[in-house]
Amino acid sequence: MTQEELDALMAGDLDLEAEDLTSEEQADEAGSMAQEDDEEEAIIPPPATKEHRVVHQLDDVTRDSEEKASEIFDALDAVMNDIEGTLSSVERIQVIAEGFEELFSTLKRKFPNIERFESAANEASELRTISDEITEMLQSANDQILGAMDTMQYQDIHRQKIERVINIMRALSRYMSALFEGSIDDEKRVKSARHIEGDTGTEDVISNDDIEALIAQFGK
Repeated sequence: MTQEELDALMAGDLDLEAEDLTSEEQADEAGSMAQEDDEEEAIIPPPATKEHRVVHQLDDVTRDSEEKASEIFDALDAVMNDIEGTLSSVERIQVIAEGFEELFSTLKRKFPNIERFESAANEASELRTISDEITEMLQSANDQILGAMDTMQYQDIHRQKIERVINIMRALSRYMSALFEGSIDDEKRVKSARHIEGDTGTEDVISNDDIEALIAQFGK
């Protein structure tokens, strides 16, 4: 406690409880920040093994997504071809239904006492109505498939974005390799000491004689 805080305490102007509370809050905040720092330090990158190569994984993603998208497009195109064939068949049914409806309507007018002609004309009219409904449903399905194909175009945009990221990462990799490139082959370099005098936490410390031997090797 400083002299000013002591004078304030004697005068009754210093609130020790508030000061203790502030100290506790500061301690809590410091502890929280230390915990966050520990959590950040705990994030360890994976080893540079084959299964952890980022660009390799991105290449797999673009290749697999392109293959699956092609398969989906082929399936949708096959469905559209089936719809077109079905529409042609339904149109043929409509023509036949219209012919039957006209025929039985004529027979009904000439032979009004024969109920079968009237019922056949009604059935032909119903068949034509059903064929019209089927045509509308098939055309709607065809429109939905076209919409799905348009949506699938976003896959190609995503692939281009991933490929741009890959190109940037590869460019950075080449730049870093060129930046740290040396004029001496690594096989010809003198091996560095794992520990030197002054390091803590290990007994395996290089001695002064070892340092002089390393210096002598550098001088050769």
